[in-house]
Amino acid sequence: MSNLTKSLIKVQSDLKAPKGQRNKFGNYNYRSAEDILEAVKPLLAKNNLAMQVSDTVNEVAGIPYIESMVIVSDGTDQVVVTAQAGVDPNRKGMDIAQCFGASSSYARKYALNGMFLIDDTKDADATNTHGKDSAPVAKPKLTKDVMLKMEKAIADGKGEMVKEALNKYQVTAAQRKELLG
Repeated sequence: MSNLTKSLIKVQSDLKAPKGQRNKFGNYNYRSAEDILEAVKPLLAKNNLAMQVSDTVNEVAGIPYIESMVIVSDGTDQVVVTAQAGVDPNRKGMDIAQCFGASSSYARKYALNGMFLIDDTKDADATNTHGKDSAPVAKPKLTKDVMLKMEKAIADGKGEMVKEALNKYQVTAAQRKELLG
């Protein structure tokens, strides 16, 4: 077992990242990326590990998303974890910078969760309806314009992302066959 693996296991075992934030509207506690960073920095230093967190903006099928990357290194080896979060530039009550910032924070939080094995299955993000009833929201129909963008994404080697994006639309069997074969 490498020194990096041993050190990372120690950090993962010792890390306590409480849900230090409160959503008063939804009446639940949650942890932010900042909460995780505050808890993990001393453990990284104690175990002689360095961490970098960075974001890139990408697009698939016309949908922008942030991909956050967390790299932990012992100076010789490194471990990399990524996570993605979509950006809704039309989100009510937010300007475009806030929309990208919120998606960045969300993607960073989940990349950190993956790196440090923080289980959020009981987190409010996984179960909260944000005040909405449990009735399903109708998915938009898959338009020809979106299909063309998806075809381009498949041609660019992003077929798996297209498959995931298809779940957000009402897709006919013929459309699915046309896209995925």
